[in-house]
Amino acid sequence: MIITMKNMTLANIAGACGGRLFLNGKDTGREAHTDKEAQGVVIDSRLVEKDYIFIATVGERVDGHSYIDAAFDKGALAVVCEKAPVMPKGSYILVDNSLEALKSIAKWYRTQLSVKVIGITGSVGKTSTKEFISSVLEQRYKVLKTEGNFNNEVGLPLTILKIREEHEAAVLEMGISHFGEMHRLSEIAKPDVCVITNIGQCHLENLGTRQGILKAKTEIFDFMNDNGSVCLNGDDDLLSTIQEVKGKKPLHFGSGSGNDFYATDIKTRGLFGSSCILHIQDAALKAETPDPDTKMIHVDIPLPGEHMVLNALAAACVGTLFHMSCEEIAAGIATVRTVGGRSNIIRKEHRTIIDDCYNANPVSMKAAIDLLCMADTNKVAILGDMGELGETENALHKEVGVYAAEKAINILICVGKLSSHMYDGASDIYERRQKNGSTDYELLYFETRDELIEALPSIIKEDDTILVKASHFMEFEKVVKALL
Repeated sequence: MIITMKNMTLANIAGACGGRLFLNGKDTGREAHTDKEAQGVVIDSRLVEKDYIFIATVGERVDGHSYIDAAFDKGALAVVCEKAPVMPKGSYILVDNSLEALKSIAKWYRTQLSVKVIGITGSVGKTSTKEFISSVLEQRYKVLKTEGNFNNEVGLPLTILKIREEHEAAVLEMGISHFGEMHRLSEIAKPDVCVITNIGQCHLENLGTRQGILKAKTEIFDFMNDNGSVCLNGDDDLLSTIQEVKGKKPLHFGSGSGNDFYATDIKTRGLFGSSCILHIQDAALKAETPDPDTKMIHVDIPLPGEHMVLNALAAACVGTLFHMSCEEIAAGIATVRTVGGRSNIIRKEHRTIIDDCYNANPVSMKAAIDLLCMADTNKVAILGDMGELGETENALHKEVGVYAAEKAINILICVGKLSSHMYDGASDIYERRQKNGSTDYELLYFETRDELIEALPSIIKEDDTILVKASHFMEFEKVVKALL
C-alpha cells in the first residue's frame, strides 16, 4: 500500500517555501499544478525512495547539491535546491535557502494534518519522558515519535514530515540552546499538549540563568493550540509557579499531593526499576476523563531511577488528557523501553554497564550517580566533560565531583580538561577517607578519553557496575564499546 503525504503536491510545496517550480526543466511559475503527492521528504540522498522530495542542503562539510543526480536516479519526485542543476534529470524547486525551505514546508504540512501533537521540552529527561508518553499512547493510538536526536530546527521538521494520515498522535521532543529557537519550533509543531520536564542548568552559556532557561523553554506555548493543555513538573521550583497558560490552568505532576498527579508507595527494585501507586486528583479527572471515580493506578516501572517515577506521572498526565483507561496507562508504563545512550543498562556476563553517554549536565549527572548507587556490586563512575555551561562551568564541574565523592562509589574516574575541576572537587573527600584508613575508594583522572580506554583493562574488575556519562562531544560511546 502506497501512503502519500496529504496535499504534498509540487505546486503546494513550492508555494509553502516560496520557491520557483521547474517541471522537468521548464519554468512553470508558482501556479503550476500536478496531482501527484510526495511519499517522503529527506535531506540525505541515501534515504531517497521513489517519489520522495530531496532537499539539497549546504552543510559545513557536505553540499547536498552534489547528490541531486543521484536522488533523481533513485526515483525522486523533485528536488528542492538553492542552485539550479545544470542538466536537470527531473523537476526541481529553486529557493534562496534550503534549510529555511525545509522548515517552511514542514510548517505548512503540519496545517494539513489532524494529528494531535504532544511537544516535550525541558533541561533533562526529554527523551525518557517521550518514551514513556509514546508507550502509553500506543496502547490505543497510532503514534509517531521523535527518533534519535531529531529534536532541533532540522530534526523536528523532518520528524513532522514523517507524519501520515494514519497517525493519531505525534510525540515530539523539542530541544534548544538559544532564545527564539523554541518559538520557531513551536510555530512548526503547533503542539496540542505541551510537557516541560524541568528547568535545570543546560545551555547556561547562551541562556544565562535558570530564569533565562525558563523563558526560552516556555516559548513552546507561543503557538500551542488555543484549546491545548499543559503538563508541568510541579516539583520544579520555577515550573510550579506557572498557574495559567492561555487562560487555562496547567496540570502539575510531582511527588507531593499538592500536584494533580502524584505518586505514593514507591518501592525500588534497584537497577531493575520500581513500582508505585499513581494518584490522579479529582479536579484533573473531572476535567479530562469520563470516569471521575477511578483515581489510583498501580504501576510497574521497568527502568531504574527515582526520576522515572516523574516520567511515569507525565505519561499518566498525557494519557488522561487522551481519555485513556487506568489499565492502558499502567500497561504503557510497564512496557516502556530506554534508548541507547540514555540510562541504558547493558547486562553482560561479568559486568553491568549504565550507558548514559548521550549527553550531560549537572542535574542529569547527579541523577545518573544516584542510579549507579542502586547497584549492589563494586561501583565505578566514568564521568567526562559537560558542555555549554557558560562562565560557571568550572564551579559546576567541581560541584558534580563533590556530589560523586560523597556517594558510595568505589572508583570515580574523571575524564577531560573540564573534568579536572570535577577531580579537584572530589579529591579532598577521597584524601580524607584515605587518612581514615579506608581502602575501598579510588579517585582517578585522565586528560583524554583515549588515555582512559587504554587504562580500562587494569581498572575494571569482574562483576563491576560501571556508569559512563559525559556530554555528546566527548564521544563516550567509544568507552562503552571498549567496555563491551
